[in-house]
Amino acid sequence: MSHPLRGGDAGMVTAELAVAIPALVAVLLLALAAVGHGIDTIRCADAARTSARVLARGEHAGTARAAAVAQAPQGASVDTVATTVAGLPAVRVTVTAPGSPALRAIGVPGPSSTSTAVTESTEVPGAR
Repeated sequence: MSHPLRGGDAGMVTAELAVAIPALVAVLLLALAAVGHGIDTIRCADAARTSARVLARGEHAGTARAAAVAQAPQGASVDTVATTVAGLPAVRVTVTAPGSPALRAIGVPGPSSTSTAVTESTEVPGAR
């Protein structure tokens, strides 16, 4: 009776493991990068929403930027644009993070989110 790992079969098992283990590690790393991308997308959304609310309340742009940077992933950029929504003045904040190098290597863009908020008026309607 022959042993399945003796003779010519031993080299085949070793070759299969030599291919399977790196492939398994690569899939695991991509899966972890995808989870991190999802978390960073949520952090970008929270940062954009917070910054837009701060700006809509009429607070200083530096305060809004600091609020966004505190919540955003490391290295994220914060862009602010004045806009209108239904004819009302508003602000639009976009937070974009660099993302995982592993995902960028396969063409996945970094996480990003945009939030828009109508600015609050300090005037009382009908008052002069």
